[in-house]
This record gives sequence, C-alpha cells and structure tokens, in this order.
Amino acid sequence: MKPMRSFHLMMASTAFLTLAGPALALDGADMMKKLSAATNAGGTVITFEKAEVDGDTVTATGVQVGFANLPGDRLKIGDLTFAGVEEKEGGGYYAKTLSFPDVDISQEGGRFSAKDILFTGLTIPANATGETLDDILLYETASTGPIALNIKGKDVFAIEGVEANMGREDGSFAYDANVAGFKADLSQVEDAAAKEAIEKLGLATLDGTMTMKGSWEVESGKVVLDEYAFDFKNVGRLNFAVDFSGYTLGFIKSLQEAVKTAEANPNKEEANQAVGLAMLGLMQQLTFNSASIRFDDASITKKALNYAGAKQGVTGDELAQSLKALVPMMMAQLNMPELQNQISAALNTYLDGPKSLTISAAPEKPVPVPMIVGAAMGAPNTIPTVLGVKVSAND
Repeated sequence: MKPMRSFHLMMASTAFLTLAGPALALDGADMMKKLSAATNAGGTVITFEKAEVDGDTVTATGVQVGFANLPGDRLKIGDLTFAGVEEKEGGGYYAKTLSFPDVDISQEGGRFSAKDILFTGLTIPANATGETLDDILLYETASTGPIALNIKGKDVFAIEGVEANMGREDGSFAYDANVAGFKADLSQVEDAAAKEAIEKLGLATLDGTMTMKGSWEVESGKVVLDEYAFDFKNVGRLNFAVDFSGYTLGFIKSLQEAVKTAEANPNKEEANQAVGLAMLGLMQQLTFNSASIRFDDASITKKALNYAGAKQGVTGDELAQSLKALVPMMMAQLNMPELQNQISAALNTYLDGPKSLTISAAPEKPVPVPMIVGAAMGAPNTIPTVLGVKVSAND
C-alpha cells in the first residue's frame, strides 16, 4: 500500500505543478501593453512586435517609440531587456533592471549615439489611471554612458554620462540628477558675428556639468527644486531654484487629459485655445512659495565687458561705469523705487568685483498664482512687493 500511496502523491504533485505552471509564468505581452499604457498617459507611445519570457527575464523585440501628437514619426529602439521581473499583486509588474540597446543614428551628415542606457527598480502599474502612486510609472535610478552628437565628423556635443535617482518614502519623493562631462564645441558656428564673440569670450569649447536636486510631497503637491544648475569652466555657475504647491496627482491627471483632448481635435487653432484655457484653470490650483536665480562668476563677466567695450571704443572698466549710471535710469521708468535701489546697489557691487549675483523671491506667506496673474495684469509695479523680490551681489 505504501508504494501505491507514494505513486498517488507523486501524480497529484505533478498535476498540481502542471496546472499551476501557466499561472506562475510571466506574461511579457501583458507587461509591455501596461508599460505602453503608462507612458501613453504622458503622450509617449510604445509599440513592440513580441515579448519573449525566459525565467524572470522579458525581452521585447521590435520596440518603437513615438509621440501621440506625431503619429507618423517613430524611433526604432530595437530590443528591450527586462531582468528580475515579477508580477505584483493587482496585476502590475516590477523589474530590477531595464536595459536598452546602444543608440547609433546617422542622418544628413549628423550622427547621434548613446551607450549603456539603464533603468533600475522599474514599477509598471496595472492601471495607469494616475489616481494614486500605485497607478503611475516609477523608477529608482536611470543612467547612461557616453552620449554624443557628431556633425561632419566632429563631436559638437558630448556627455560622459547621466545618473538620476528617485527615492520614495511616506508619500514623498526625493530626486537628484547629474550630467557629468558636458562638452560643447562652438567652433563650427558659421555666423561671422557669433563666431567672433565666441572666440573673444573664449567659448569655443564649453566644459562643465549639470546637476539637479529636489523633492515632491504627493498629497500637498509641494514641489521643491533646490538645485537646477549649469556649471561651466571659465564661465560660471547658473542655478535655478523654485518652491510651489498644488502639483498633485489630480493636477497632473487633469493636465494630461487636457493635452489628450487637444491632440484629438483636428482643428489645431481651436485645440490650442482650449489648452490655453485649461492651463489658466489649472494654474489657479498652484501656490507660489519661493524662487531664486543665482550666478557665480568664473571670469566671463570681465571678458564680456572687455569685448562689449571694445565694440564701442571703450575699455571694460569704462563700460562698467556707464552701466552703473544707465541701469538706474532705465529702472526708474518701471516705477519700482525699492527694487530700483536694490538693483543699483547690487550692480555696483558686482561690477566692481564680479563674484555672484542673486535674484530671489520669498513672500512672507505663500501666494496663490491667480493673485500673481492679477497683479501682473492690473498693477505690475506691485509684483516685487507681492513676491518679496530681493536682489543682492557677492554674498
């Protein structure tokens, strides 16, 4: 009897595994369709020929990417490889990595290339409704290797690599990005005036980095961009920062729906007007908290003054003195005496020894965007007071 019981147990186990096998297997085509649905919410269309599954790896072949408003244009990507794929409860998917084939496109004397494109921690929603965080496409990191644009055999634009990170915790996100080894060759500019300025200012080759850092509180829609900076050797560092609220998931969804409605309208003039009205309506949900623009000089100011002065037959120092007198006269026409005094003082300090120049706006209390629009239309000279605008130099 014991051998017979063992035989029955073995047969039952085999039957169970046979029945359970298809249910446990990944559905690559379903995953790709849900990925396409998630990207389509932002206007990007992904198509593919087939999706093959090998264990927890899904390989999508014949992938093409385009935009909903440009149905005739498609970029052939090739094969996408998703590794460490698992189906999530509810029908969504998670992939440890998503790797792209290297890009190498040549057209009309130009060539674009990008290598080692990789995403990690990719979460594909089951339903891309955008109503909750579980309904939007997310990733943990995105990176590339070298990127280059070559024109007539010479790299006019190149990047050593890109790395972006997104961390999710308790209904908020922290994000950062870094573009390393950013290089641009401006020596091939053909316009005579522009070419002369580039050479005199020493800008034939630009070499620098781009960095970004910020956060997003999903429920309140508070977006803080602490840093969005371009830093070039022998030029300077330009940084933008902004803080506003109201950019919720509901806001994003309404914005996407407005764009989709416009794209479906064959009358483009009417569609653009409809989008404009929708944008005005949505802007009323936003609140301005603060913003700033700061430039840290790395020798470009003196070069610019010397070059512009030479064009007028004066020295750079003489031109700087002229600007000190001219700018206050121009500002006086705007009827903003407090801001005029700030700008005059900051400009004088900066031109005497260029180090940094900062324009900031930090109202005592958050200001609804409709109030800003109203002030701009009815009494534009009150904008600096409404927003708490300050101008300073070398601080």
